[in-house]
Amino acid sequence: MIAVYPYEELGHADHGWLNARHHFSFASYYNPKRENFGVLRVVNDDIIKAGSGFDTHPHRDMEIITYIRHGAMTHKDSQGNKGRTAAGDVQVMSAGTGIFHSEYNLESEDTVLYQIWIEPNSKGVKPRWDQMKFPKEPVSNKLNLLVSGNKRQKEALFIHQNASIYGGKLEVGKEIDHSITSQAYVLISAGEVALNGQVLKEGDAAEVIGLKVITIQALTDAEILVLDVPLRNNN
Repeated sequence: MIAVYPYEELGHADHGWLNARHHFSFASYYNPKRENFGVLRVVNDDIIKAGSGFDTHPHRDMEIITYIRHGAMTHKDSQGNKGRTAAGDVQVMSAGTGIFHSEYNLESEDTVLYQIWIEPNSKGVKPRWDQMKFPKEPVSNKLNLLVSGNKRQKEALFIHQNASIYGGKLEVGKEIDHSITSQAYVLISAGEVALNGQVLKEGDAAEVIGLKVITIQALTDAEILVLDVPLRNNN
């Protein structure tokens, strides 16, 4: 089953400096039918104005992944970590026992990003932060593995959950088959694609349940993320 969620129907909050679309209930947006997707708790599609950002605030027991789509964000936290993550790259933060951090767009242009929260499979871990650069050229036959719960996957960023995030750019006309381990939440970062024949445009999302393989066809030059996440233990 593939269920499509159009960009226009997502939760919306415009704070001036931050224009956010919420895929799941978050902050002032509440939808009892959209609380989570397995262990995937938050997907925010954020536009952050130049010179603005999130002041220092706390997190605990959550795996927080940021995928930069345009621009860059600068991170600083209570563990002494500092870093700038640019378009096409990813940062992860395991909040664990507790961490304070800030995120600012110090660029001269707006930054566009996905902020993704995944519930961990281990609580009370030591807080950590990491980032990684990934290939920017279009993929040939498979999406890049960006995030993994397997520490042996050295080409990807580690999180404390049996989940995987794949992503990449596709040239118009390109078609690839992507295998799914559990269930997938698909994000169209740019362009337009057909997912098993269903058309999705930039900003749209889709839940994929009960399928082992999906066929992704780029109808234009496109960029896509696939979040492969398990069910919650209490499901």
